[in-house]
Amino acid sequence: MSINLRKNNMGWSLGYDSNWNRDIGYGVPAICDHPKCKEEIDRGLGHVCGGEPYGGEHGCGLFFCEKHLFYHSFRGDRPSFVCERCDKYKKPFKPKPNSLKWIRHKLLDPSWNDWRVTNPHEVKKLEEEIIAQ
Repeated sequence: MSINLRKNNMGWSLGYDSNWNRDIGYGVPAICDHPKCKEEIDRGLGHVCGGEPYGGEHGCGLFFCEKHLFYHSFRGDRPSFVCERCDKYKKPFKPKPNSLKWIRHKLLDPSWNDWRVTNPHEVKKLEEEIIAQ
């Protein structure tokens, strides 16, 4: 399990979460992982269940809008914001796919050209993801 975040002048904008196999960071547009929500968010630390990469000690590491994160004080640990499943010590929700906005960015933006050239299988997966949505 690894988390790789590239730091720029502003902070942690882009990385990869090998636990959920998806891009993360405040530079990654996303949709809240709650199954009944369509709120646009980013995959930055402000939206992650548990408040830390991979969710820390008590979170699942999925990403939620503020309506779907709850303040929880875990015994012996500092309080954190977690999703309703982690708040009740249940298994996590199924993560949502990448947002169309993010997929289009990775497939079309010139800044991702080198990545596209070196990752043709990943490009194909993203193209299939667009078709599936």
